[in-house]
Amino acid sequence: MFAYIEGRVAELNPVCAVLDCGGVGYEIRISLHTYSQIKDLPQAKLLVQPIYREDAQQLFGFYTAVEKQLFQLLVSVSGVGANTACMILSAMSPAETIRAIQQEDTRKIQAIKGIGAKTAQRIIVDLKDKVGKVEAGEMPEGGSVTAQAYPQRETALSALVMLGYAKSASEKVLDKVLAADPSADIESIIKQALQML
Repeated sequence: MFAYIEGRVAELNPVCAVLDCGGVGYEIRISLHTYSQIKDLPQAKLLVQPIYREDAQQLFGFYTAVEKQLFQLLVSVSGVGANTACMILSAMSPAETIRAIQQEDTRKIQAIKGIGAKTAQRIIVDLKDKVGKVEAGEMPEGGSVTAQAYPQRETALSALVMLGYAKSASEKVLDKVLAADPSADIESIIKQALQML
């Protein structure tokens, strides 16, 4: 239904943003990670995931495609609702969340409010094989991280191709770099990519 919402940041706090789009204010639940990315911006673009329940309709917003994909994976786990998934993404960055799941760090996941031992174990069992695809920049449905989510990605990719690196290999490395640090500048992205190629 909604892919993203872009507009003036009318209101902002660590758990919620209101984006004004043509006079309509969209209230969007956000994680601390997304809050830290947009807190100084007059205008923002958030990738959104609508969640419909019998008693509520909510929009959850994400600054990066990686964070949105992790949210979608987390809510697919039995016993993990949208608010719990958002709590996980507030307690840990997307890269830390992926690492905790891959390393089967139940203690780190359990440290998040509202998550018990069984839920932490279920998250790891259900998602351990799936989060690697997110880290590599692949959408769970089979797509890839978009240039819209990472405008600096295309510039970095062009530079690497001009330096003689294969486009497909460069894309994979760039997606890993951006998954770890979505707000990295072009120079930092290229330096990290060159170390990995």
